Amino acid sequence: MKKTALKLTAIAVLTLMVACKEKSANASSKETTALINKEQVIDEPVKSILTAEEQVNMTPDEIIGRLKKGNENFINNNLTRRDHSEQRRKAMIGQFPKAIVLSCVDSRVPVEDIFDLGIGDIFVARVAGNIENEAIVGSMEFATAVAGSKVVIIMGHTACGAVKSTIDNVDARAMNMNSLADLMDEIRPAIKETKMEGELTSKNIEFTNAVINNNAKLTANNIREVSPTMAQMEDEGKIKIVSAVYDMESGKVTFNKK
Repeated sequence: MKKTALKLTAIAVLTLMVACKEKSANASSKETTALINKEQVIDEPVKSILTAEEQVNMTPDEIIGRLKKGNENFINNNLTRRDHSEQRRKAMIGQFPKAIVLSCVDSRVPVEDIFDLGIGDIFVARVAGNIENEAIVGSMEFATAVAGSKVVIIMGHTACGAVKSTIDNVDARAMNMNSLADLMDEIRPAIKETKMEGELTSKNIEFTNAVINNNAKLTANNIREVSPTMAQMEDEGKIKIVSAVYDMESGKVTFNKK
């Protein structure tokens, strides 16, 4: 009887141990599956695009905040994964960008990536030296007054070739590049605006960066002057016109307060 009882006890203990192991294994399996599913959700590419409702409900300050957060993602090499094929198809319905960015033509300034944006998120206008002209301002009026964008950004960048050439008085006309010479004339006021001692050439990086920043600021002010529509929209708080500078080395965009 004692041997039988011992055998039964041993069997019961073994059965309990097996059950515990199976329960533990099942729990571990569920945790692993949940973790994998969570990672898949996190890693799922964005398929949606900005909607009219989202555009309407965002304020200019909120948009600038989101752009700054996107720039942080760019700096940290943590860009959002996007399904461009799906976004492209959805964008056929319409576009509701939250901002328009005037940037230099420099190939090292990838505007959408800098702000971690995708298809339909922003308008982008480009011209060497990020200066305004009639066509650019007209495009901005379309973006804001017609398409509903609420932020206008004039973004210069460090090591800008157009600004550096203007600082160094490169004679574009002597090389039969009259249109380039006219463009450089639009940058010269920023040089006059920059008061600094020392070597006033592009070799002086501090001076050059100050000119680049002033050029962006002056362009923003010029836009207000030549576009009564956008100036009024800004006065009414419907849009914001801001200047900024992109640092090509660090990847950071610094916004000016005014």
